[in-house]
Amino acid sequence: MSMMEGGKQIRLVEYDLSWPDQFATHAAAIGAALGDLALQIEHIGSTSVPGLVAKDKVDILLVVPSSADEPAYLFLMEAAGYHLRLREPHWHQHRLFSPPERNANIHVVSRGCSEISRWLTFRDRLRSNPADRDLYATTKSELASRRWRDTDAYAEAKSEVIERIIKWAQSENDGDR
Repeated sequence: MSMMEGGKQIRLVEYDLSWPDQFATHAAAIGAALGDLALQIEHIGSTSVPGLVAKDKVDILLVVPSSADEPAYLFLMEAAGYHLRLREPHWHQHRLFSPPERNANIHVVSRGCSEISRWLTFRDRLRSNPADRDLYATTKSELASRRWRDTDAYAEAKSEVIERIIKWAQSENDGDR
């Protein structure tokens, strides 16, 4: 079966002005629940970039001292209404939580994780560079028009352009493109 037969359709929506407020509400709840364990809480992903099309789900980066040390934060997250949806010990000890309404993904990683700077570099580049934001929007829209076996396959298909944009952002000379 090809990707176009059956499979999952990715639904992108226009930028929603309520996304920053949704992030702020979740960030406040998470910060109150975890206290000093929440080392960093950031709005990441497409919903953090004004004007960018996105899946209607706010992505949040939560940095804790050690994401592998679930006993330190799992109960606190659950008490605040967030449910553990995914454990990826093989990928930076990543954990994924979401609220019952599943309108947010909370990505939990450890202090010092290399993905932190990558997520923030990508977000900041899209916020500050209209050409790269447009390239990413066009890529996402074209890929979302296809059917995928799952959202991971869609995410993987975007990785080449994401890597290019991160490299451009890390380059001191944009003329290197």
